[in-house]
This record gives sequence, C-alpha cells and structure tokens, in this order.
Amino acid sequence: MKFTTTALLTLSLTSTAAYGWTRSSALHMSATEAATETYTFTKSEAIFEEAQTLMPGGVSSPVRAFKSVGGNPVVFDRVKGAYAFDVDDNKYIDYVGTWGPAIIGHADDAVLDSIKKTMDKGTSFGAPCALENELAKMVIAAVPSVEMVRFCNSGTEACMGMIRLCRAYTQREKVIKFEGCYHGHADSFLVQAGSGVATLGLPDSPGVPKSATEATLCAEYNNLESVKAILEGNKDDIAAVILEPVVGNSGFIRPTKEFLEGLRALSDEHGAVLVFDEVMTGFRVSYGGAQEYFGVTPDITTMGKVIGGGLPVGAYGGKKEIMELVAPAGPMYQAGTLSGNPLAMTAGIETLKRLSEPGVHAELERMGQMLVDGILAAGEKHGHKMSGGVAGGMFGWFFCEGPVMNFAQAAANSDLEKFGKWHRMMLERGVYLAPSQYEAGFMSMAHTEEDIEKTIAIADQVLGLLAAEE
Repeated sequence: MKFTTTALLTLSLTSTAAYGWTRSSALHMSATEAATETYTFTKSEAIFEEAQTLMPGGVSSPVRAFKSVGGNPVVFDRVKGAYAFDVDDNKYIDYVGTWGPAIIGHADDAVLDSIKKTMDKGTSFGAPCALENELAKMVIAAVPSVEMVRFCNSGTEACMGMIRLCRAYTQREKVIKFEGCYHGHADSFLVQAGSGVATLGLPDSPGVPKSATEATLCAEYNNLESVKAILEGNKDDIAAVILEPVVGNSGFIRPTKEFLEGLRALSDEHGAVLVFDEVMTGFRVSYGGAQEYFGVTPDITTMGKVIGGGLPVGAYGGKKEIMELVAPAGPMYQAGTLSGNPLAMTAGIETLKRLSEPGVHAELERMGQMLVDGILAAGEKHGHKMSGGVAGGMFGWFFCEGPVMNFAQAAANSDLEKFGKWHRMMLERGVYLAPSQYEAGFMSMAHTEEDIEKTIAIADQVLGLLAAEE
C-alpha cells in the first residue's frame, strides 16, 4: 500500500444521547490535515484474475463482482470487529458486514467460542437438535408475528417455502410483490427484483419460464393505490402481499407507516396473507424486526442473515394455524439436509443474546444517523445532490435529491456514474461500502465513533475531489 496526506476541511457533528456501550454522548469532529491511506491491490488482482477462469464472473454471488462500480473486487483474507482485511493487508472500516449478519461485529469471540464447543460434537446431525428449540423460542419471543418457525439454509429457501405456504393456506396462486424488492432467486420472484438484477441491468433473468412469473404481480412501493388496483382487478385470486418492510435491495428506502398499515388493512379486506420479508431487517432494525419498529404485524415473516450469526441460515414463521400446514404437521412439503444444523443454531443463539441487551438498537440507529448526517452534510458542502436515511442498524444514501420513495425514483434519478467513482475512491482510502447504489449499508455494535469520524473525513475528501472533476 502507499500513503498520501491530504488537508481535509472541517466538519462538525453533534450526536444524540448514547445508549449502552458507546464512549460518549457527543462527538465534535475536526478532520484537518488527516492522513489518508491510498491502497494498492496487487494480490487481489492476481487472485481475481484466476477466479474468473474458475467461477462465472470470478465470484459466487453476482454483486460481489463490482460490475456497477468499476474495477475489480478486493479479496478478503480475514475480518474482525468492524474491520475487514484483504490479501494485500489493507484494512477497511466495513459497512457491508457480510451483507448484514455481522451485526455484533465480525468474528465475535463469544460466538466463535460457542461454535468451537459445538463443533467438537459434530458439524451436522441430520436429526433433531436441542439447539433448534432454543433458537426457535428466542425467535418466537422476539418477533410479533411468529408463533411457530421452520428453519432452513438461506433467505432464498425461506422465501421459496413461504410462497408455497401462502398458496397452500389460501388455495390461491397469484401474489403481489413490489418493484425493486428482492426475495431471493427463485423463479417466481425474479420480476423487477432490484438488488443484483438491477445492478447488472437485467430486466429479468434468462431461464425463467413465462409460466413461473405469470402469477407474480408487481405494485409500486409506498403507493397503496397501485396495490388496490391489483387487488380489485384480481378479486379472490391474491394469495399474498409480499414486501421488504424496509427496502434494502433497491438501495435504502423506508416505508411510510401509513403504507404498511394500509397493506395490513387491504390484506385483511381481500383475504390475502401479508408477508414481511425480514431476511435483511429481522433483528437488525429492532430486536423484533421492522414489524416491531413500525408497529404493523404481518401474517408470515421470512428471516435469515442475523439469526445465523454469520453462518448459512434461513427461516420462515407465522401464525400457528398457517404454520401447521408445513410438513410433517401438514401437507405442504419443504425439507433440507442441513436445516437447523447445530453450528448455525449456536451462532444465532449467541448473536441474539447480545442483541437482546437494552439499548442496542437505539445505539445502532444513533450511530447510523451520525454517519448518514455527516456524509450528507459533506455532500451538500461540495454541491452534490444526495439523500439518505436510517432505520435501526440499516442505512443508505442515493446520489440524487430525496426523499426516494420507491425503486422507480431511485433508478430514474440516481447518478450511478458518480456513485461508482465514489465507491472506488472510498475503497482506496479504507472504507468498504456495498458495491452497488442499489444496496443498503449496515452498522454493527463493533463500530466506534472514531470509525464514524474517520469515515466522514474520508468522505469529505472524496466528495471534494469528485466536485473538482465536475
């Protein structure tokens, strides 16, 4: 790596009252004459060049390839706390957090110790395990809509089981989803799906048969009238209304509470199941998820990410009368070899223990608000059109005027070229952000005010350099 020293302009922020585990209740940040590292990526480039000959695009999941931001991805070597380290030994303040699960920080010692103890007993049983009961009780106690839960291995699996369950329960086939909301890569959901699909500029995915998506109807997020029109045009045919209760796969988009309340009322009126896909928001925006945060309870909830503590996991749960349709209690079939495996259950249990401590999510939101406010202030100072927001431990911003209320607004107005330049310049200076305008960011309990201060200082420099180019 190589280093440069750059004079940065002064920014000043004042935080709100701290909760729990932070050092102080106020931060006054001055970033003058700050040393900024500018990284090189020799080893990452060599490894990624080889990877492209071995795996499609050189990655195991599309958004990791940096297609929408330019350049090649960095190759990680290790993670700890709020930080990631690549194979060139560059250190990053990480706001991706393995796409959400690392909410208490990477490689938490208590989680690792528990996993090691469990691993001595075996990595997978393929049989009932007492740890499943323990995690299930924690999920049921925390999430308002969940009376029973089925564990699986990913968010995609959870959503596949969920949609089959909705159709089995209602004896209907059609479902309403929302433009830009992502519910995994099952065929029926790859319709205006945001996330990696939007990042790569694909309207849908080749290979998805028309018959698989004919029963998937798309409405506009934060627009109740679009939902009403579909329901009225398909009376007694809609099995479910499915959404991300806070969008993280079209960038970060908050719902209005009126929108969520309206969906609850419309679903009840038309006999449809209301589903919150909380794979991303579950245990992250609050301990009880977005449904607790906004005070609106769905019928079924899908989960993942955080509840596995960094190991592969998924789950769906809801009212007992609905969940008892799932095999072997009922006729709706869904299964998985590694479902409920002891390592993922252990990591989830230890993670939820930490998240259940008083004040955790209020502090995550305070830190996220501090970060977003600081970066938006820097953007305004340098003449950039930017907007953003926070919900618990999720946050995000767009390079356009706000507020952004749905995917259409994000796609039509965001300056993707500027975002790509911003992303690369932040990366080169030690800040690891999601490599797409259409992804949210994540705060962790391991981030400190010093991390936020440094990030804002680097952002101020980068935004100044971008302004100078215009």
